[in-house]
Amino acid sequence: MKLNMNTWDRIIRILITVVIVILLIADVLKGTLAVVLGIIAIVFFATSVIGYCPLYVIFGFSTKKKIP
Repeated sequence: MKLNMNTWDRIIRILITVVIVILLIADVLKGTLAVVLGIIAIVFFATSVIGYCPLYVIFGFSTKKKIP
């Protein structure tokens, strides 16, 4: 598994996760939307921690700098 996420990409995903968690704790999000965004937050957090996004591989995309 080759890392394919740059630092700024990981930070943005962590910030999105924090916002979603705050909205969930404050009970702003409810029902199906809360569940869907909760799952997205978990995925964003996990991919940020490991620095690898499987969807990037599928679409041939990477935010990581290429070292010559």
